[in-house]
Amino acid sequence: MTATEQDKSKFSKAFWVANTVELFERAAYYGVFIVITLYLSRILGFSDIQAATIAGTFSACLYLLPTFAGALADKIGFRNSMLIAFSLLTLGYTGLGLFPTWLESTGLVEYGQDTTFKGLTESGLQYGIIPIMALIVIGGAFIKSVITGTVAKETSVANRARGFAIFYGMVNIGAFSGKTIVKPLRDALGNEGLITLNYFSASMTLIALIAIWFFYKSAQHSGEGKTFSQIWQSLLKVCSNGRLITLILIITGFWIVQHQLYATMPKYVLRLAGESAAPSWYANVNPLVVVLCVNLVTQIMRNRSALTSMTIGMLIMPLSAIVMSYGNMLDPETTILSMHPVAFTMVVGIIFQGLAETFISPRFLEYFSLQAPKGEEGLYLGFSHLHSFLSSILGFGISGFLLTKYCPDQSLFTSHEEWLAATSHAHYIWYYFAAIALVSSLALIIYGQVVKRLDAKKV
Repeated sequence: MTATEQDKSKFSKAFWVANTVELFERAAYYGVFIVITLYLSRILGFSDIQAATIAGTFSACLYLLPTFAGALADKIGFRNSMLIAFSLLTLGYTGLGLFPTWLESTGLVEYGQDTTFKGLTESGLQYGIIPIMALIVIGGAFIKSVITGTVAKETSVANRARGFAIFYGMVNIGAFSGKTIVKPLRDALGNEGLITLNYFSASMTLIALIAIWFFYKSAQHSGEGKTFSQIWQSLLKVCSNGRLITLILIITGFWIVQHQLYATMPKYVLRLAGESAAPSWYANVNPLVVVLCVNLVTQIMRNRSALTSMTIGMLIMPLSAIVMSYGNMLDPETTILSMHPVAFTMVVGIIFQGLAETFISPRFLEYFSLQAPKGEEGLYLGFSHLHSFLSSILGFGISGFLLTKYCPDQSLFTSHEEWLAATSHAHYIWYYFAAIALVSSLALIIYGQVVKRLDAKKV
């Protein structure tokens, strides 16, 4: 490699600072999000469907707003945007910890290893969590667009795929770190650990805020100072891009299945494998696989198009869901490598899911960044997250109904035998998600062929 090539392959200080704070932000987010439905049900008393609806809406808004936050970030600058974002996130996570403490002080609920509700669910006060979650949504919306926008701004076409592979590795190191803390807190504090966890997340985003204040400086300022009329025109342009919208709709199928790590898996595993199960650790298999494999997969696929890489990943996803379903068909009295069959097959399915993600997500972000005009990186990378808006609404919504139908809470039944009968087909849940993944895989293959022919006609 010549000196010029080495210089082109280097990444700026702003690139590394942005990726480092992304690690802290992801640790904060995933530490909370892996148990968000448990928090809403066990701490605030929401039903499965209510918890899934609130969590799904929260996640959906978090991925809808980045398009608009990204456009605004292009105008006010990425540094200012990150300062706003991490301030809001720190307030939001602190609020998630303080709100239950306030509820307990009213005498409507008592927390410990278990939760004793003394009128909270009848009072309606638990809905006070919504404006607190809104702070996290707004702060997170800026982060979604600005960090990936920074990767796009601070890289060239030559090193962009590697830049997004590094970014995605950092995302998953953060995700792994955040999920790791959940199990020890639940073991030590029971349900109360779901409250304490939020202070960990608040400390992570506070560290990120301090890091941005002191260390983030970028020489890339294209797009700053745009008028709101120019921002509006850019928004209309990206929102009318049929090729990008179609790809987002297809990739939504992948994320519907991926979101079940948070929507379905925690309750499914705890109900079928018992309270000793560790859903947060099982979910950690996903970022572990991504961290170990993402750079290798990116290197292997470096001479292949982004669409080819994404298609390979999509074809792995139906297999992942089928494997997850198999555990409930095995004898629950046996163990596999000292694990309950449901837990073991879940982990194997998550391994496949993580591998699929290494083929899909970094290249998806790269594909979008290459479509972005100079100065509109925040807008386009924010728009790229629209798939998770759709998959959050659909994925969490479907999850709430499927859990209620096939894997309900044992406390709703008068006898263990009744509950066993009600959950005998719990594995059917994963057949729905396998079908979604398969349809999405076929759609992406067709999309790739159509795009190839359209590009050939242009040439």
